[in-house]
Amino acid sequence: MDLNTIETVLRPRSRTELPAWTEGDACLGGGTWLFSEPQVGMRRLVDLAALGWPPHAIDANGLTLGATCTIAQLERLELPPDWIAAPLVGQCCRALLGSFKIWNVATIGGNVCLALPAGPMIALAAALDATCTIWSADGTERHVPVVDFVLGPQHNALNPGEVLRSLSMPAAALVRRTAFRRISLSPNGRSGALLIGTRAADGAFALTVTASVKRPLRLTFDGLPSAADLAQTLDDAIPQALYHDDVHGRPDWRRHMTGHFAEEIRGALEAASPGGAS
Repeated sequence: MDLNTIETVLRPRSRTELPAWTEGDACLGGGTWLFSEPQVGMRRLVDLAALGWPPHAIDANGLTLGATCTIAQLERLELPPDWIAAPLVGQCCRALLGSFKIWNVATIGGNVCLALPAGPMIALAAALDATCTIWSADGTERHVPVVDFVLGPQHNALNPGEVLRSLSMPAAALVRRTAFRRISLSPNGRSGALLIGTRAADGAFALTVTASVKRPLRLTFDGLPSAADLAQTLDDAIPQALYHDDVHGRPDWRRHMTGHFAEEIRGALEAASPGGAS
């Protein structure tokens, strides 16, 4: 869609060229959402792709994804063989349900910043303990866990003039066993519930709940809980008002599927042998 209110497009080549923020500004990543509907309040776009950030980096500390890394670049990434959580990458990429054209343009940072409940990159990042590195307008940077970065539908923790620079996932999270569950109302529909479970070598268990709720939740346990304890923890952590309600699923259905998938994930990780994903 043409954005006929845009008067200026800036393409900064370095952080020092980022402009002072003014009303009507918007950051442009891949633009797959930005150009999908009218943006009547926007006057100026700041094209982050011009900054030339590396899409990803792997080192002993873990995986860092540049905010402008595309879904296609992430999906093609080969991860170390001992990072047994690697199947989550492909599972979450495919949950986007976009064409190859979308995959080659849509960015990780854009998906996270848009903060839609069904954002699969939010689910991936939350399940793998990702931390957001944010460039502040005063030249400093701050670091925020992704579960605290996404505040609600299309509401994130960025202040005016701030830019999401990258997401970092620690190596310790990437060596956990995983289980992934997702459902939508139609075969190619937006996620109505997307849950990911992880289990560390010491038995610690975490359950990440997205899509069914308005913001991501990550529940942690020292060991694998019983079915009753897990169900009670979900009830305590997710009040009815936190379940999302839109054309892609009613809150009561989302609540039911969240509980159902949570128990499936618990059972899968209880039965799984070390070194695999479910």
